[in-house]
Amino acid sequence: MFNVMLQMALLIAAGIAWQRFAPAHMPSLSHRRALTDLVFYILLPALVLDVLWHAPLDADTFSIQLTAISRLGIAAFLMWACLQLFKRYLPVSRAQQGALMLAATFPNATYLGLPVTSEVLGDWSQEVVLKFDLFACTPILLSVGMLMAQAYGPVENRSNPLRALLRVPPLWALLIACILNLSHTPQPEMLAHALHTLAGGVVPLMLIALGMSIRWDTFNMALLPKLLPVALIGLLIAPLSAMMIAEYWGLGGHTLTAVTLLSAMPTMVFGVIICERYQLDGALYAAAVFSTTLLSLFTLTAWFHFLSH
Repeated sequence: MFNVMLQMALLIAAGIAWQRFAPAHMPSLSHRRALTDLVFYILLPALVLDVLWHAPLDADTFSIQLTAISRLGIAAFLMWACLQLFKRYLPVSRAQQGALMLAATFPNATYLGLPVTSEVLGDWSQEVVLKFDLFACTPILLSVGMLMAQAYGPVENRSNPLRALLRVPPLWALLIACILNLSHTPQPEMLAHALHTLAGGVVPLMLIALGMSIRWDTFNMALLPKLLPVALIGLLIAPLSAMMIAEYWGLGGHTLTAVTLLSAMPTMVFGVIICERYQLDGALYAAAVFSTTLLSLFTLTAWFHFLSH
């Protein structure tokens, strides 16, 4: 597992290097947006259709969804409780509170979880990843998560989260895949080949895009007291809770391993955009992404070895 994480780190490092040394004919931000848009609007929807068109939508799907929802709820409650203690001993602004709530609650289940689980468990785990993320994490992020950000941000930054949900191509692909799945529509061979070819580009490009999104320059030692609860909750406590909940709902074997690893993923990158939109502390959130991603090299390795035994 540690060797796999190092391989992932090399692709992430390639993204970091590209962010720093990209050709000067366009800004590095434009490079990142072009890559993430390619994945978000074309490749990831193709992967969703490729995997979920014929994936079983059974009781395990419901169990995966409930486990993911429970993991998010537990992490959010624990971070909220920590913030109540922070108010007594450590000054934390509303903008920082909102950033920390998002950082502790939402794991990077797709952009890092998909490559890691596919490498260590096999391509079959892509089905678990997509169910974990698209049936729970992404809809909750773009509804409850955005309402959370609005609550901590300035009053004038109010918007309807449903509009954000309607602009997510992977969720539309999920809806189409479920309709085709439940109607037992056969998948044409030519279309299946095209979807599989497009889906093959998701994993490496996701990791490179993740590296291009990490803002390592935002981290400094003074932030450690605020970032420590995020790391403890997101990388250790929440996945432990998710593992027990998954076992309660009847998940076991490799599926239990996949769900627990997804629950132990570091802070998701997309939250930076939400922080910027609702004027939360984006630098603090970016520092949480950097620190938890770095720590996950060791915590995910430990989780995998624990689950293997």
